[in-house]
Amino acid sequence: MKLRQFPGTNVKVSPLGMGCMRLPTLDAENNPIDRPEAIRMIRTAIDRGLNYVDTAYGYHGGDSEVLVGEALADGYREKVTLTSKLPLWKVEKYEDMEALLDEQLSRLKTDHLDFYLAHAVDGERFDRLMPVGLLQFFDEMKKKGKILHVGFSFHDDFDVFKRVVDSYPWELAQVQMNILDEFHQATMKGVEYAASKGIGVVVMEPLRGGALTRNIPEEVQALYAAQPVRRSPAEWAFRYLYNRPEVVTILSGMSTMEQIEDNLRIFEHADANCVSAEEAAMYVRVREAYEARIRVGCTGCEYCQPCPQEIKIPQIFRRYDSCAMFGGFEGFYKNYVEEPSAKKCVGCGACEAACPQHIQIREWLQKIDRECFEHA
Repeated sequence: MKLRQFPGTNVKVSPLGMGCMRLPTLDAENNPIDRPEAIRMIRTAIDRGLNYVDTAYGYHGGDSEVLVGEALADGYREKVTLTSKLPLWKVEKYEDMEALLDEQLSRLKTDHLDFYLAHAVDGERFDRLMPVGLLQFFDEMKKKGKILHVGFSFHDDFDVFKRVVDSYPWELAQVQMNILDEFHQATMKGVEYAASKGIGVVVMEPLRGGALTRNIPEEVQALYAAQPVRRSPAEWAFRYLYNRPEVVTILSGMSTMEQIEDNLRIFEHADANCVSAEEAAMYVRVREAYEARIRVGCTGCEYCQPCPQEIKIPQIFRRYDSCAMFGGFEGFYKNYVEEPSAKKCVGCGACEAACPQHIQIREWLQKIDRECFEHA
C-alpha cells in the first residue's frame, strides 16, 4: 500500500487502518474476544503493509486495548502508528485524564501513544471539558512524551466541528464518513475545512457498520452493475473515500480473516483522485437511491422530547428509516426498541406541535407498530 502523510508531521500511514472495535469474538458469555484469531488477524495485516492501529478505552468492554497490547508484542509495536482515545465521559477533574492515560498505556504495554484523541466529541462534552483543562492536558502529556500527537473523534454537526477545529492545533480529526454521510455529522465540507487547517482526517464507519455491504437495494445494485468495472459494494464504498486527498487513513472494523484479505486487496492501489466523473455521478445516484427509501425523514432534532409518556420518538423513527434503507424489520422490536410505542401514546399531540418537520408522529407510531409486528 502507498503510504499517506499526516500534514505537518513525519508520520506516514497506510490508507487502510485497523479499527479494533469489532474484533472476532467467541460464542460465550459476554462474547469475549477470540484472542488467538484477533492477534493473528492484526499481525497478518501489519505483515502485509497496514501500519495504523486504532483502539479506545471502552472497546470490547475495555479488553480491546489489552488485546492490542498483546498483538503488538514481539516487535510489532515498532511497526505501527498506535492510536487510542481519552474517554471524556469518565473525566470529572483534571487529574482523571492522566490517570486514564496511564491505565491505557499499561493495558497497551507501551510508554507512549503516537496519537491520543479526545473520544466522541460533541458540543456538550467539549464545552464541559474545556474548563477542566482538556487542551492543557494534551500539551502537558506531549511535553512528558506520553503522547506524540493530538486529535479528536467527532459526533455532532458541522458548526460544532468547525468550532472544535478552530480551538486548538489538532493534528488529527476522526470523523464518520461514507457514501451516505456527505451532508451529515461533520460533513464532507467539514473534512475539507479540517484539511485546509492542516489537520489529517481519519475516517470511521466507512461502511456504515457494514450496512453498505448487506441487503443492497435492487436500484443500487443496478447502478453498480452499470459501471464498466465490476467491484463489490465494499470496494465501491472504500473507493469513494480513498479518492479524497484529505483522507489520510480509513478505519475498518474487520472481524474475520476474510475481511482482512479482501480489504488488503482493495487498498493495494488506493490512490487519491482516482474516481472518474462518471463514477462521481454514480455515487450521487447511489446516495439518492438510499435516501429515497427513507419513510419518516426524522432528523433527530428531539424537539418532540421529552414525551410525557416517555416514548423515544426520534430513536424509533431513525431506526425505522434505517431498516427501510438496509433491511432488518424482522428484529425491530427485539433489537432496536424496547416495546411497541403506539400503545403508550395518549394522543396529546404535543410532539406534532413541536416538530419542525411537520411529521404526523401519532400516525407513524401506529403504522410502525402494525408493520413491525408483522415481522416480529
